[in-house]
Amino acid sequence: MAEIAQIHKQIDERKEELVDLLKTLISFKTPAPPARNTEDAQQFTADFLGERGFAVEKWDVYQGDPNVVGTLKGTEADSYKSLIINGHIDVAEVNADEKWDTDPFTPFVKENAVVGRGAADMKGGLAGALFAIQLFHEAGIQLPGDLIFQSVIGEEVGEAGTLQCCKKGYKADFALVVDTSGLHIQGQGGVITGWITLKSDKTFHDATRRQMIHAGGGLMGASAIEKMAKIIQGLQELERHWAVMKSYPGFPPGTTTINPAVIEGGRHAAFIADECRLWITVHFYPNETYESVAKEVEEFIRNIAKGDLWMQENPPQFEWGGTSMIEDRGEIFPSFEVDPAHSAVQALMEAHHHVVKEKPVVDVSPSVTDGGWLADAGIPAAIYGPGQLRHAHAVNERLDIEELVRYTKVMASFIYNWAHTKKGAE
Repeated sequence: MAEIAQIHKQIDERKEELVDLLKTLISFKTPAPPARNTEDAQQFTADFLGERGFAVEKWDVYQGDPNVVGTLKGTEADSYKSLIINGHIDVAEVNADEKWDTDPFTPFVKENAVVGRGAADMKGGLAGALFAIQLFHEAGIQLPGDLIFQSVIGEEVGEAGTLQCCKKGYKADFALVVDTSGLHIQGQGGVITGWITLKSDKTFHDATRRQMIHAGGGLMGASAIEKMAKIIQGLQELERHWAVMKSYPGFPPGTTTINPAVIEGGRHAAFIADECRLWITVHFYPNETYESVAKEVEEFIRNIAKGDLWMQENPPQFEWGGTSMIEDRGEIFPSFEVDPAHSAVQALMEAHHHVVKEKPVVDVSPSVTDGGWLADAGIPAAIYGPGQLRHAHAVNERLDIEELVRYTKVMASFIYNWAHTKKGAE
């Protein structure tokens, strides 16, 4: 542990370098939307890792938005545990009318905090992990286990750069997502979006409406918009049922919400609406899957449709998920649970307690990250990063420097200890 003590001393003494690294990352303008703007930031990360002994792979997920994965092979990789450090380089969008103290991508220090877009979410997490890696390299510390660093794109808009890493086959004994958690060790619930469509193959002039709604009209037709209102009412009933019947420790009751976010329908005023589409966002608990939740919604709405004569002939259609809120207006964030008894979580808890001098909090994030994709790929995972959610996405987004320093020390200890853990040791 003398090596780690020296690294911690270096972090204290070179705090300004750590802050400068964070400022550098913030200065790359990587908001999503509009996205397609991370090339320069990712090349910086690739160069940073490559100069410190990592084998680097960089590929476009979308043109102008590449993933970067650096792998530092362990000296005894077959015998010691491996680790993925994962974070996203994209940041929340910035609207022109937001009242920042200065340009959001010209970071500055105020009240012992770094201010700039992405400071809390989540370039602080990336900066601290990269700085720990730099200090290991400078000290000549060689890790027996593999260390894989993933800087991914698209998290802010559901483009799941992390999923692309999983599809390429990157694996480890544990994955740590260094996203905003206020130094809590977290799992998360999940989110899935979906489109519900009502569409008739018959069209009717507006002047025929009387024949659809009054006795003796004899015309089997209806407004898809009005029928969608019945579906929305049904979704509210299902949402209330979930609030009563479902729960999960750490979440307030009723967290399983169904938000009717966007509705589109009709042609123009001279037509009875023959199509209506509803875009919903569904939140679910860590012990549920997006597949099972989508199935619940579909079954409930189909039963409602069975009780409606028009929807019997024009049943609702469902389209779930998507690869991008920008490209196809859809997203999935799988949920995952943290196992406090897992040896990596235990090692992270010990590192946190040693540095922060407080018992670590193990709970669930009220938000979502790409961590669910890692867990979905069979990799045990947790979220642990600096920054408060109240500052993420906010005007004058900020990260407390002392919190960044503590986080960097914890990361140094955890990386070192986990990479020195023998396989099979639990």
